[in-house]
Amino acid sequence: MYLGIDLGTSGVKALLIDGGQRVIGSASGAMDVSRPHPGWSEQDPAHWIRATEEAIAGLKAAHPKELAAVKGIGLSGHMHGATLLDDNDKVLRPCILWNDTRSHKQALALDADPQFRALTGNIVFPGFTAPKLAWVAENEPETFEKVDWVLLPKDYLRLWLTGEHISEMSDSAGTSWLDTGKRAWSESLLDATGLTESQMPSLIEGTEQGGTLKADLAAKWGMGAGVVVAGGAGDNAASACGMGTVGEGHAFVSLGTSGVLFAANTSYLPNPASAVHAFCHALPNTWHQMGVILSATDALNWHSEITGKSAADLTAELGDNLHAPSGVTFLPYLSGERTPYNDAAIRGVFAGLAHESSRVVLTQAVVEGVSFALRDSLEALRVAGTTLSRVTAIGGGSRSRYWLKSIATALNLPVDVPADGDFGAAFGAARLGLVAATKADPLTVFTAPATAETIEPDTALHGAYADAYQRYRRLYPAVKSAMF
Repeated sequence: MYLGIDLGTSGVKALLIDGGQRVIGSASGAMDVSRPHPGWSEQDPAHWIRATEEAIAGLKAAHPKELAAVKGIGLSGHMHGATLLDDNDKVLRPCILWNDTRSHKQALALDADPQFRALTGNIVFPGFTAPKLAWVAENEPETFEKVDWVLLPKDYLRLWLTGEHISEMSDSAGTSWLDTGKRAWSESLLDATGLTESQMPSLIEGTEQGGTLKADLAAKWGMGAGVVVAGGAGDNAASACGMGTVGEGHAFVSLGTSGVLFAANTSYLPNPASAVHAFCHALPNTWHQMGVILSATDALNWHSEITGKSAADLTAELGDNLHAPSGVTFLPYLSGERTPYNDAAIRGVFAGLAHESSRVVLTQAVVEGVSFALRDSLEALRVAGTTLSRVTAIGGGSRSRYWLKSIATALNLPVDVPADGDFGAAFGAARLGLVAATKADPLTVFTAPATAETIEPDTALHGAYADAYQRYRRLYPAVKSAMF
C-alpha cells in the first residue's frame, strides 16, 4: 500500500492506494486560515500536523490492515508558504501563505533585480517565498535574526514525519531562490534577501526518497519499520502526476476557483514577460509551464450571486449547442489577472451591453470570457516554445459541457474528459510514494486516466470565436487606461 498526503489551504487529505494504483480509501482533516490584517493570510503549522493526524486516524479506523501495509508515503502541498524555524526547529511565527499579498512592495523591488527573472525564469510575485522573507526582515527583524531554516509547508510536514530538512524541485521552484534551469539553490538570489544556502533544506527530486517515517509515528499508525517518504511535489505538479501529465506536450486545463493551463516539458522554457510560470516538474529532467488566471469558476459564481441563480442553472440555460458570440464581452478580472498581464489592480467589465442583453447572454459572455482568458495562457505558452495538440479538462467547471465546448473552440484544441476517478494531488502524491519505495519507472506509473469522451472544437464557429477573441484582447488596454 502507498499513502498520499496532500496539504491544502483548507484541509489535509490522506489517500491510500494499492500496488495496482487502485484507490482503497481516503480521509481528511480540516483547517482554517487566519487573516489578521487586510491582505494577510496565515496558518499555524501545528494545525497542519493536527489535520494530518485526523486524516490518518480516519484511514486507520476504516482500513487498519491496509494502512499497516504502507511501504511508501508521498507528500503534496500548497506552494510558496514561508515556514520559519529556529535552530531547535521551533516555529517562529505563523506561516505566510501563497495568497498573502503583504509583500507586494518587496516583490516589486526583487523583480526589478534582473537576476531573479534570469535565474528563476519567473516574475517575483508577491505570493512567492522570497519577498515574504524580505518583508519579515523589514517588519519583524527580531524574528528574521532567529531564522535558521526556511521550509515550504509540505516540507514542514516532512520534518515532523522524518526529522529531515529536505525539499524537492517542483515546490522549491516557486520560492524565487531556485536556479530553475540548473535545479539548484542560487547563492546570489538568497544573498539578495539576506539568506544563505545553509538555511535552505537539501534538494532531491520528487520521485526520490526523502527520509523514512519516524518509528514512533509508524508504531502509532500501525505501520512497519522503514516506510519511505518520497520527495513529493507542489500541488499542481502532484496533480499532474495524478493526471499523467508528465510527457512533452501533455497538458491539462483546470477549471476551479482559479484557472490553470498546465503543460509538461522535457526542457526548460521560461517566459516571465508573459507571466507564465516555469517550474521544475516532480520528475528528473522535466519541467512544466503554467498559465494562471485568477477567476475561472469564481467568475461564474459571482454572476450566480448577482442573478440569484445557481451556476448549474445558469449554464443549463445555455443549452447543449454552442452559440456564436453575441457581441457582449466579459473580462473576468474580478481580482486582477496573473497571465499574461501580472496586473493585480485591473478589474472586470461587461462591454457591448444592449436592451436585448438577457441573463442568458451575460452567462454566455462570462463563460466565453474565461475561455478567452485561457486562450491568453495558451498564446503565452506558445511564445515560450510550447505547442499543444490537446488538453484534458479537470475541476468543477468541467462538469459543464457547454463550457468545455467553448474552451475547445477558443483554444482550437480537442478537450479530453477523463473517466470518473480521483486524479488529484493526493493521488499524485501516493504515486510518488510508490515510485520512491519501489524504484519503479515513473513513466510507467504516471499514466493518464481513461478518456470518457473528447470535445472537439466547433469548426463552424471558429471564425466568430476568433473575432470575439480579438475584441476581448482590445478591451484590456482600454479598461486599464480608463481606470488609471
